[in-house]
Amino acid sequence: MTDTTLTLAPLARPDTSRPIVPDVVRSEWTKLRSVRSTYWTLLVAAVSMVGLSALLCSIYIGRYSTLSAVDKATFNPTSFSLNGVMLAQLAIGVLGVLVITAEYSTGMIRTTFGAVPQRKTVLAVKAGVFGLSAAVVGLVSSFAAFFVGQAILSSQHIEAHIGDPNVLRSVIGAGLYLAVIGLLALGMGALIRHSAGAIAAVFGLIFVLPGVVLALPASWGNAIGKYLPSNAGQAVFRTVRGGSTLSPWAGFGVFCAYAAVVLVAAGVMVVRRDA
Repeated sequence: MTDTTLTLAPLARPDTSRPIVPDVVRSEWTKLRSVRSTYWTLLVAAVSMVGLSALLCSIYIGRYSTLSAVDKATFNPTSFSLNGVMLAQLAIGVLGVLVITAEYSTGMIRTTFGAVPQRKTVLAVKAGVFGLSAAVVGLVSSFAAFFVGQAILSSQHIEAHIGDPNVLRSVIGAGLYLAVIGLLALGMGALIRHSAGAIAAVFGLIFVLPGVVLALPASWGNAIGKYLPSNAGQAVFRTVRGGSTLSPWAGFGVFCAYAAVVLVAAGVMVVRRDA
């Protein structure tokens, strides 16, 4: 009798020594740059920064001869040229939410977590890739807005220079503020998992909550208001410190802490909940 028993070779075990993070980085970068809305949203943020700076500075120069001496004396050319950050943060915030909620709405998140079961790693890499992209766009837009604005203001010799006290910090701070807004929004998106709800939560935190605090008695409002996310974060790009605001980098640190807490909470929930 012939022995027909087959001897099966053991299956090769997957190579677990290869670092997984570089592969996840490539995957997240591919997903971010392959979506057309990413380019459009970042373009809106950049145009908002630079375009609003040019518009406001042009209007100011057009009205310059009619301004009072007090208005001219209190004019802050740096802050004036960076006002576009208030509009740009809307675009960055929306994109930060969509970076994660779009995957939940399409079901793509199940494929992502199926390929990479380490969910916290996915979220951390996603935050890193998007945060770096937002920081680059924010910084480039901030410097462009500053130089465009000052070029317009120079016609009346009222421009600021990048080497003036607090100016460089303000310009860099505006770009970093946008990056942290994006990370805060991404964390909210991971927590809520629905685009509309997460966007509403982010904008409520940034825009509505300060208005609620303003309705409180002045003593309470001054004590609480400076620790709100938007007020704390915006301190980093203000050249003049108000009496009821935190110092620039302390305020930015508080703002980063808000984003960190939201991202950590998102990391915990993304592991506990089903995709």
